[in-house]
Amino acid sequence: MATSVAVEGQRSVNGTVSDQQTKKLTDLPTELLELILCFPVLKHVDICNVSCCCKRLHDVCHGRGKVWGHQYKLRWPRLQRFYRQNECCDWLREYKTRHRVGIQIQRTVESISKRFFTEVPCVGQVLGDSFAEIEALGMPEHFCEDELLFILNFDKRKSLTLKYYAKKILYFLRQQNILRSLKSFLEQPAEQQSALEGAVLVDQYCNPLAEVTLVGISAQLDDIAEKVKKMLRIKNASHPSLRLAQGDTFAVEDLELQRQVLWALNSVLYEQLQYKGNEFDYYNPLNSYIHQVLLRCTGIPISLSVLYMTLARKLGVQLEPVNFPNHFLLRWCQKPRGSEDIYDFIYIDAFGKGKQLRAKECEYLIGHQVTADYYSAINTTEVLLRMVGNLLNIGKKGEGNEKSYQLLRDSLDLYLTINPDNVQYLLLQARLYFHLGIWPEKVRTHKLLSFISIGGRARVDVCRLPQVLDILQHIQALDPSQHGAVGYLVQHTLEHIQHKKHPVTPEVKRRGPSEHVEVQYSVGLIMKHKRSGYNCVIYGWDSKCTMSQEWITTMRVNQLSKGANQAFYNVLVQDGTCRYTAQENLEPHSDPLEIGHQEVGRYFSEFADTHYVANEELQTRYPEDMDKTLSTVQERYHRPTAGSADQEQSKHQAM
Repeated sequence: MATSVAVEGQRSVNGTVSDQQTKKLTDLPTELLELILCFPVLKHVDICNVSCCCKRLHDVCHGRGKVWGHQYKLRWPRLQRFYRQNECCDWLREYKTRHRVGIQIQRTVESISKRFFTEVPCVGQVLGDSFAEIEALGMPEHFCEDELLFILNFDKRKSLTLKYYAKKILYFLRQQNILRSLKSFLEQPAEQQSALEGAVLVDQYCNPLAEVTLVGISAQLDDIAEKVKKMLRIKNASHPSLRLAQGDTFAVEDLELQRQVLWALNSVLYEQLQYKGNEFDYYNPLNSYIHQVLLRCTGIPISLSVLYMTLARKLGVQLEPVNFPNHFLLRWCQKPRGSEDIYDFIYIDAFGKGKQLRAKECEYLIGHQVTADYYSAINTTEVLLRMVGNLLNIGKKGEGNEKSYQLLRDSLDLYLTINPDNVQYLLLQARLYFHLGIWPEKVRTHKLLSFISIGGRARVDVCRLPQVLDILQHIQALDPSQHGAVGYLVQHTLEHIQHKKHPVTPEVKRRGPSEHVEVQYSVGLIMKHKRSGYNCVIYGWDSKCTMSQEWITTMRVNQLSKGANQAFYNVLVQDGTCRYTAQENLEPHSDPLEIGHQEVGRYFSEFADTHYVANEELQTRYPEDMDKTLSTVQERYHRPTAGSADQEQSKHQAM
């Protein structure tokens, strides 16, 4: 190293420092060198260069030292939670591994758009082979997740296509981990299973990108429990529940003391915190997610019951879940434990602000009589099946968009993890995959034919186990009478595989041909609907309406001034829908804004203030549209005003 340090005041006659009094940088103590090399301005490349200078600096920059530990923590701060404080680790090796994972993840995500652009962009289909590629890396999953989060958190307006597919991969990765946790949870003895933990796992699986944790949910409930204790202190300052610390388990035996706890719980939950049943938007899936119930203070009977039961247990009162039809309840025993007489219980309606009911009074909630069996307590697994069943029914009633399909798929995955032999839902799952186009791409044709011909008893040989066929085989084994439905789906799977061998080349639409002359607008332009007022962005067009006559009649296209004989545009709408709109109903937006649609990244790579930039795949489909878009944008939004034009003219005259 050329850098040196001189002792002050020890100079030669000519003012230079003598060689004998010079100290090199490498003579500094190791601790000081590490401090210097940990300056934030130094990057990993600088450390590599420094370590190559000499043996002394190479030793200071060893893999387990502070320098590489600092570089690792500086570049990937989110990963610190995976290491113990002051853990001795080969930071250089960790850095290299994380760097390699980042490069591979970037390559994988970048390749997805080219492979899946023309097909239905559902999570399962996109991730079939892509997830296998990530698994093949053999790297820690938290490295993969960290790189995906890095992509998602990069400049909000750029790399939209990369973000679109990174989000799908992250969704899938997290779901696989949650599913493993759910399976482990279900393997526990019934008495060790917590309804709250199960509800959190359901919540996490349906919302894998949200930061929902059991620790976080439990902390919120602990806060509510502390509020209940304060209320309880007003009623009975010496109540035994007040002596409970967080995490303690204790059962209050005295019935009057239990009644005091439930009074305080109702006061806090329904009066102070204003929790209530969501009667006006009952079928909103958010009502079933515990973190949303806590956030919005509203839910449905089962989600509110899980919270109520958990809070009561924290305060020493044991309540049991009751699978009452159409209205989930809790029961509170009024007699010594072990009684199964339905009249020995008070039934609590958590949806109805904790109202306490006698056995036959519960029937007023549903408007008809039920047998005694419906008043029995159920275990945690049955609670989860009821909760997931609610989500499944919401998904089945959905609007047929990606969001409702995703809910249906997620709830089916959960239900069949808990109850894997339900033939009805297995068949529904197979039909859903069939509808979404989640196909086995590597199935051997003769094995498929064999599977059909012998009633599904053959074992289908696949390179990567295909989900549809695996489900169908399971159905056939459980219920041979379903052979007709199974054979139908397998036959169509085979036809799809044959079709995939000869894919149809997508139409390339140029603006030159005479039939496209009347197409005024281009992909990427941000538009406003003249009649409905919604904001949208164009991602495709046809020179004339290509929908069926039935659609044209239903949508009253013939009532338009130009009817179906005008350009129609595929647009992504701000409200999350996709629409097919006539040219005469659209106009360029006067003040372009970002369109908050989940599919924007599938078609566009960037938001450029006044328009969206089509990604490579969309530009291949519409090769001349971006020039048209830029021309329109320049003309509408960047045209000089009269004042600025006069100023420019005056400036030139002055010169």
